[in-house]
Amino acid sequence: MLEVLGATGGLIILLLAGDALVRGAVNLSLRLGIPALIISLTVVAFGTSAPELLISIQAIIDGVPGLALGNVVGSNTANVLLVLGIPALLFGLPTSESRTQKSFIQMIAASLLFIAVSFFGPITWTHALVLLAAIAFILMDQFRDAQNGRAALIEDEPEGADPTMPGWKIAVFIILGLVGLPIGASLLVENASAIATRMGVSDTVIGLTLVAVGTSLPELATTVVAAMRKHADVALGNVIGSNVFNLLAIIGIAALVGPIPVPSSFLRFDLWVMLASSLILIPVVFWHKNLGKRWGVVLCLLYVAYIVVVLGAEA
Repeated sequence: MLEVLGATGGLIILLLAGDALVRGAVNLSLRLGIPALIISLTVVAFGTSAPELLISIQAIIDGVPGLALGNVVGSNTANVLLVLGIPALLFGLPTSESRTQKSFIQMIAASLLFIAVSFFGPITWTHALVLLAAIAFILMDQFRDAQNGRAALIEDEPEGADPTMPGWKIAVFIILGLVGLPIGASLLVENASAIATRMGVSDTVIGLTLVAVGTSLPELATTVVAAMRKHADVALGNVIGSNVFNLLAIIGIAALVGPIPVPSSFLRFDLWVMLASSLILIPVVFWHKNLGKRWGVVLCLLYVAYIVVVLGAEA
């Protein structure tokens, strides 16, 4: 019971701290005149991926690297199937006018690079340098897009945007986020590992399920708000950007802390599910299909089926 309460407390702290960090970062970026889509692909995506980063680093330090890898792969799958599925099911997303083709291609390229690196596992510092070089290239490309779009009219604003927010308040939000995230991450990893040991479930499966869903909650909250406001670019940009950060930056940084073994089950199943879940979005991104409620039902059911298979394989 204490472990469950501790893990729940860690999740709550992560959510509050992640929200504070996103609010501070978004408002800081808006002051620089960066369009909402670029904000979502970079600042918001990085802010909502911060829990995954801290949990992965903490997992390596605590000697449970399977939790780090499971967290990232599971979060990417959850981001597409659950984080987009639930808002689509509740409200529908008008994605027919989305402009995320370029960033989607970058996400698929990042996924393929990560899969290739995994087959040369365990993932070590040399692989980390390759992943970090890739994220650096993508960030520079996004920076160029931001520079080109500075004069564009900003029609969409992510949740928490307030052009009148004073500088001191922006700083407080960012500091609260940076302080709260490591505290929440430590609580969640420690208690999730204890739960795994007690239940006889591997840390990899806990990472793929409990921790992955928990650390995807910031993305879910942002995407639900975007769906309510019919801001499809913000919703898609948040998910696509978060997935790219997870694969390249988070695993890249975590692998500098310590090697990350890649279980054979990942090479046979989980990595390909992650890739397939991303490819499902091709009609939405390139054929200008709306993510309606039927899409929401399909995506959510696919995620439930995935969790059932993962837990069944562990039984």
